[in-house]
Amino acid sequence: MKRPLTLLSIAASVLVMPHTSASAQEAPTVTLTRLACGTNAPPGDVGRFNDTYALNGLKVQLTFSCYAIRHGDDYMIWDTGNPVGTAATAPKTSIVDLLAQVGVKPGQVKYVGISHYHGDHTGQAGTLPQSTLLIGKGDWDVISDPKTAAATSAPFANWLTGGGKVEPQAGDKDVFGDGTVIMLNMPGHTPGHHSLLVRLKETGAVLITGDLSHFHENYDANGVPTFNTDRAATLASLERFKAIAKNMKATVIIQHDARDIGKLPAFPASAK
Repeated sequence: MKRPLTLLSIAASVLVMPHTSASAQEAPTVTLTRLACGTNAPPGDVGRFNDTYALNGLKVQLTFSCYAIRHGDDYMIWDTGNPVGTAATAPKTSIVDLLAQVGVKPGQVKYVGISHYHGDHTGQAGTLPQSTLLIGKGDWDVISDPKTAAATSAPFANWLTGGGKVEPQAGDKDVFGDGTVIMLNMPGHTPGHHSLLVRLKETGAVLITGDLSHFHENYDANGVPTFNTDRAATLASLERFKAIAKNMKATVIIQHDARDIGKLPAFPASAK
């Protein structure tokens, strides 16, 4: 009785082993590319970014950054920066044109992930209408509410009118289902604010803040901007974000801090 069972077990193992090996070989290539999504203004006073008057008079060089994440043959854009135009902070080159420089067509962008609804993070969302929109549910509720949407909805007209697919996220989102790219629920700056975790084979874990914090001085001291929607939620999100960064030994990229730009390769190179 034992012999047939043993043979059956061996046969099952033989069937399983090639499948496991093939899965390991098929792991998708994941890369992270920083995009310039606005023109920097001169360093300015950042006092309003801290509600305890701790930073009055401090001047910081802020920047506007977006990110292209490659996952196999698919791409995700994280935030879409300022709109192209004549404004002083308008980007010199659009996201679509930047992608073309690295051989990526708009149709390859499977997802547009938005950290939050502020205009310097959403300005070019409409240039990628075929992409599925990923955004925090709290923010989508504001965008889609006629009473509150006027100042935030224009970049999302394609999705608001049913022209594209939108997936509002109430919590974290494992974007590609394999743990390599995760939108992290970090409310406080806005009701549905999210940050992004990208796990790279060579670089390791990279955490991109969104506007959880705008620059190092605030990040280090848990400073809360005067214009955030929820102070307690901001502090809780900062605590969680820092714990993740510590536990994963992650590289932290503060999206608006020009001092963080050099942590990733210059465009068109990618972190791998």
